[in-house]
Amino acid sequence: MNTVEWQISDSPVGYAEATEAMERRVEEIRAGTAPELIWLLEHPPLYTAGTSARASDLLAPDRLPVFPTGRGGQYTYHGPGQRIAYVMLDLRRRDRDVRRFVCDLETWLIAALAGFGVAGRQEDGRIGVWVDRGQGRGVAKIAAIGVRIRHWITYHGVSLNIEPDLGHYGGIVPCGIEDAGVTSLVDLGVTPSMAEVDAALQHCFTVVFGELAAVPATDFARFAAG
Repeated sequence: MNTVEWQISDSPVGYAEATEAMERRVEEIRAGTAPELIWLLEHPPLYTAGTSARASDLLAPDRLPVFPTGRGGQYTYHGPGQRIAYVMLDLRRRDRDVRRFVCDLETWLIAALAGFGVAGRQEDGRIGVWVDRGQGRGVAKIAAIGVRIRHWITYHGVSLNIEPDLGHYGGIVPCGIEDAGVTSLVDLGVTPSMAEVDAALQHCFTVVFGELAAVPATDFARFAAG
């Protein structure tokens, strides 16, 4: 049985700080000196630009800080009320199948949403998790995925909208998609606490990715500080 460590940051973590911490952990996992890790956190309001980001999709460049990043994907928003899960797994111990890994991340989020009565789904040709907002509002994205893999160790991960300021998505074309909106659990009338979402994510991760022993979650300040 693989042991996957879970950590939770109680305060928002800066993006540059988080990236540095992830890169350090990836090297430790590769060297066998640290276990795999799921890091749950929030960021202060910001935009990130993935490796496929188009300059024209940044509609309001002065609205929030913008961070270029090595993850896949295009522009997205991060901020309070959004649960970020940075997933640092060793694919050398599993199938070295990137497409399956991304699909498993989507399945994980869909399973967690189902626990709150929300029917998430995959959309052909689109990465992430989607829902029908009802009342004729159409399909919208509730969770984004952007990953990077170094030496078969994964990092970056997923973001699930619980109660973020959806207005900030107006500063970008989120994930390059112009024909669908963005939503959140609260926008759908579902109001779980962050702790309840974290519990659902931890339970469903074990179901989707296998029987993984988890270290109890604690504050992540020591890890992020190095």
